[in-house]
Amino acid sequence: MQLDLNLLTALDALLEEGSVAGAAARLHVTAPAMSRSLGRIRRTTGDQILVRTGRTMTPTPYAVAIRAQVHDVLHQVQGLLAPSRELDPATLERTFTLRWHDSLVALHGPALLGAVRAQAPGVRLRFVTESSTDTPALRRGEVDLEANANRPGAADLRAEQVGETRLVAVVRQAHPLTRHRILTADHYAAAEHATVSRRGNLSNAIDDALAALGLTRRVVAAVPTEAAALAFARVTDLVISVPEITTRTVATGLGLAVLPLPLELPSAPLYLSWHQRHDTDPAHAWLRGLARAALTTDATP
Repeated sequence: MQLDLNLLTALDALLEEGSVAGAAARLHVTAPAMSRSLGRIRRTTGDQILVRTGRTMTPTPYAVAIRAQVHDVLHQVQGLLAPSRELDPATLERTFTLRWHDSLVALHGPALLGAVRAQAPGVRLRFVTESSTDTPALRRGEVDLEANANRPGAADLRAEQVGETRLVAVVRQAHPLTRHRILTADHYAAAEHATVSRRGNLSNAIDDALAALGLTRRVVAAVPTEAAALAFARVTDLVISVPEITTRTVATGLGLAVLPLPLELPSAPLYLSWHQRHDTDPAHAWLRGLARAALTTDATP
């Protein structure tokens, strides 16, 4: 049997996208060309792979069963055929897309960009905002490197913990909570709060910890970013509970008070995440090293 490796690439795209049009757009080919590839795949495998159900395409049981295996085999083949070479950052021409928590971009992004520019003037960084829903951007190759508190659960995604931090309460300087010599859970629960959630959640692990003490707090707002939350704290009596590592220097610079959270909560981790296809990519490994150094270095505004 003569095997066309292009069919493996087409099959992987078809199984990931679930449509001929989506797979064609992903591989930058025309829809008719992808339809012809699907026909060849059907003849080779003896299976329909995708069948029409109304206006959509549905994978067959065989297609569902081989999806993960096709993905892994394709990346193994790409790894075998890719030439190995020493990396020279000074001659590297590449654009990396990074999806980082917004506060990490503000606090550590300048250090990373400075290090990249010093070593590789031909490299550009694209920082993109986090989505309100989980997306397969790392798997699809739309994002090269993520940095946030979430550890991905997919087997083909890598995650390295590069730090951890505790939560602190941030309030305006003359806030009533600043008058207590010792901030207690009762004092904290009695205040009004705003949460930071890109999904708009009005409750989180803090509420579980308060409930264990028989306490509840009143959350009157949810905002998508820490920067927005700190702006609320400057002009209201709302309490903002945020990671210390990303907000202490910023909060202090804004004239806000940072108070210890009077609750027993586990530390919040900080992860770097990427797809396994980049494990042996010298340029990506170089970027990961610079990102790791930037995220673990204290930054000042």
